[in-house]
Amino acid sequence: MDRGQAIPLRSEVSAGDMWNLASLFTDAAAWESAFAIYKGRIEEIEGARDRLGAGLQGFAGVLALRADLGLLTERLGVYANLRLTEDEGDNDARGRLSRFMTAATESETAWAWFVPALLRLPPAEVEAMLADSLCESYRVFVRKILRTRPHILSEPEERLLALQADANQTASDTFSVLTNVDIDFGQIETASGPRPLTQSTFSSFLRDPDRNLRQRAWEAFYRGFDLHRNTLASLYAGSVKLDVYQARARGFASSRAAALFPDKVPEAVYDNLVGTIRKNLDVLHGYYELRKRALGLPELRHWDVYVPLAPEARAEHSYDEAVRLVSEALAPLGPEYVATLRGGLAGNWVDRYENKGKSSGAFSAGSFSADPFILMNYKPDLLRDVFTLAHEGGHSMHSWYSSRSNPFLCYEYTIFEAEVASTFNEELLFAQLYAAAPDDATRVSLMSTKVDNIVATLFRQTMFAEFEAQVHSMQESGEPLTVDSLRQTYRGLLTAYFGPAMTFEAASDLEGLRIPHFYRAFYVYKYATGISASIALARRLLAGSAQVRDDYFAFLRSGGSRYPIEALRVAGVDMASPGPIEDACAGFRADVEELARLLGPSAAGRPA
Repeated sequence: MDRGQAIPLRSEVSAGDMWNLASLFTDAAAWESAFAIYKGRIEEIEGARDRLGAGLQGFAGVLALRADLGLLTERLGVYANLRLTEDEGDNDARGRLSRFMTAATESETAWAWFVPALLRLPPAEVEAMLADSLCESYRVFVRKILRTRPHILSEPEERLLALQADANQTASDTFSVLTNVDIDFGQIETASGPRPLTQSTFSSFLRDPDRNLRQRAWEAFYRGFDLHRNTLASLYAGSVKLDVYQARARGFASSRAAALFPDKVPEAVYDNLVGTIRKNLDVLHGYYELRKRALGLPELRHWDVYVPLAPEARAEHSYDEAVRLVSEALAPLGPEYVATLRGGLAGNWVDRYENKGKSSGAFSAGSFSADPFILMNYKPDLLRDVFTLAHEGGHSMHSWYSSRSNPFLCYEYTIFEAEVASTFNEELLFAQLYAAAPDDATRVSLMSTKVDNIVATLFRQTMFAEFEAQVHSMQESGEPLTVDSLRQTYRGLLTAYFGPAMTFEAASDLEGLRIPHFYRAFYVYKYATGISASIALARRLLAGSAQVRDDYFAFLRSGGSRYPIEALRVAGVDMASPGPIEDACAGFRADVEELARLLGPSAAGRPA
């Protein structure tokens, strides 16, 4: 298909450019048949209640039912979701997903008795049954549930908490509607005419070389948030209060302890991250000073921190060429990894190009019994799309190895681990492209992009993590969460992280009220730990250690069979220590120094 044409309808896309979901279901009719079976089997769940404590055969039978229905749930859900992402205006696809969600909710509600009933069984009896080969596939799954014993309530109490699930989304849903629908940010006049300012277009405006345009877009964007600052503060405060309530209801010492408990991540890991980044803020401050000089500015303002320091390397890479580049970069991982990924990327794992109604961005959707599918909106003239392909390919290969190495009930890895496999691939791709760069202009573009990515993932996500910890602590200590207290807390962090090069606006601290990640508390830190681990692993692998590669594959294969800290130790990275964070900061320092060298003694690239 000629990518210069207008955006095609889904019906006009070549089959070779689309994913093939046949490993899930051959077509919608096959999905409907499986869905009918699924709905009919939900009634089996209540009937399994009495068998759980009826000896080894009954115990194993209930777990087998849990696995069978769970696998069917996953297949149905992944297919329904992927079909909707192909064209969000497809009413049949939307209806299919809605029907699935209703049935999946019914299934989970029917299983509400399971965990309390399991925890009522005598521990010695459960361990004896788990030791039998009949329960081999369920050991990790059950033992992870047993670990939750101190925080599981009675069955009636658990049911009450479960009934709150839908209402608990009110703050998050209202925030999304307010910021994505109700707030009208207006339009921005550009050289080519007026363009709408939205949540999606805001980032592109901030990357524009026209500084006046960036300023106008930034000010208009934050005027929209300022008009609703009290509502936004109230919504976020409500979300924090809910986190605290749920943690206390389950007997946790704090909401942060409750959030870290499922992954068995010690709170010291969180503190190590924040403390180590705090000790290395001087290099971040140095980067912003370099950015100010490179842009030729007397002072750095909030609309100057995302514009590229150099034009993005312009090189046309067809999709097939991108697959070749990614495959060559990942050669240190060995022939099996490369052949499998290349086959998937060149075959039918990937939905490659944009079509009307298709979801934006990119993602990987792994599952236990099907191919790990990738959604792309690939553009041949954007080098960052080659990096995106490598990134999503890392997620897909993580799923590929995990699903082939573990039983269904313990193959899913955590977000803590997920970002390691994806950013690891980006590190290898960068190393190859940088070594082969034909000139300094290309090297400046590549290094500038890498540095900005680390700022966004390592430093900025840590700042977000620190804000979450401070705000939840305020609520837990009885300090009111008001628009003023939230903004004051966030402004203190902005000042600390950006340093003296930055001149802030009165509205700068409103940023803390517009981050959707904050409505899913205490997970942004995982992006920072993930990139730290991947940097450490990539550098060791590129140094030529075969043992590092073996250890890395052991990590990919571990899936959900280990807790994330334990899984990364298998790979040779101890995230319970500050070492990997220190090493990532040292690498960032070297990258900033290299960028300064490339920009020249004055670091005065161009006025912005």
